[in-house]
Amino acid sequence: MKKIFAYSDGLTRKPTHYCPGCTHGVIHRLVGETLMELGLRERTVGVAPVGCSVLAYEYFNCDMFEASHGRAPAVATGAKRTRPNLCVFTYQGDGDLASIGMAEIVHAANRGEKFTSIFVNNAIYGMTGGQMAPTTMPNQRATTCPAGRDVNDAGYPIKVAELLATLTTPAFVARVSVHSPQETVKAKQVLRQAFEYQAEGRCYTFVEFLSTCPTNWGLSPRESDSWLEQEMLPYYSLGIKKRPEDFEGGPKWK
Repeated sequence: MKKIFAYSDGLTRKPTHYCPGCTHGVIHRLVGETLMELGLRERTVGVAPVGCSVLAYEYFNCDMFEASHGRAPAVATGAKRTRPNLCVFTYQGDGDLASIGMAEIVHAANRGEKFTSIFVNNAIYGMTGGQMAPTTMPNQRATTCPAGRDVNDAGYPIKVAELLATLTTPAFVARVSVHSPQETVKAKQVLRQAFEYQAEGRCYTFVEFLSTCPTNWGLSPRESDSWLEQEMLPYYSLGIKKRPEDFEGGPKWK
């Protein structure tokens, strides 16, 4: 019988610690499959910081670093500059990247570091108990805002992909989602493009994944997919926000 679906060799066989319904596992698989299909796994180094993905070094079948909270871009910069032939990626959540690590990601992108950032946006602090994150939606309830996020006090959710896309430095910046099979297929295509740009040594690449957190959202996995589609997609629009080709011909301020 022909095998049409198999475990990716880009991942280890260790069961993950993620909650039921969490889409971290889906994103892990996309990364693992892409590295294998592009022939990059043997020279790949990933960086796992603090957050729900703190144990990602046990799940990806490649060399991994563990970074301090928010500092994955600094570690990735060191690895890539020391060994430019490596394929380097960071795997970061919204609390890690968009809060304590915001300066790190902005300056790494602005310097045009030639690694790939995988940003998992589930609109909440997952590992530490469901506090409001920089990406939490207006009126969304969290343990630190039980009445819902008040934008008059906390401001609006930060659109990290759009923020990085405003930088002059050439880059590939995109936002995808894994809340449905159709969007997951599209997400893999975008992720593949990001790793291809890195393999060519062209630019910094950043892919934001909209993800679910059924445990801290207080919803079932199916309800979480629907909530993401109804509440997050209108605010966090999907698509490619910037390509290195946009910079061809030089800066546009003249």
